[in-house]
Amino acid sequence: MTAALSLGERPQLRRGVRASTDPLSQVPILLFPEGVLFLNETAAAVIRHCDGSHTVAEAVQAISELYDDVAVGDILSLVADLVAQRLMVVDRG
Repeated sequence: MTAALSLGERPQLRRGVRASTDPLSQVPILLFPEGVLFLNETAAAVIRHCDGSHTVAEAVQAISELYDDVAVGDILSLVADLVAQRLMVVDRG
């Protein structure tokens, strides 16, 4: 079982996973060896800010400046789900 995600961690996409745009629908996606995950605009923005150099708290701040009513818990949940799916990793120090 993994530890809970904290605001001070620096998540990033796992090696072999990349953010892109579906060429037909122009919807943001994550490409990975086993498949593709379609994203909404907010999730895509979170992933763009989770580049390994920014903390979760910094991503929350940046996203809250772009979108109204984005809850910290929703961002933490998204990143934790991506970590659980082995699409993202975090530097646990």
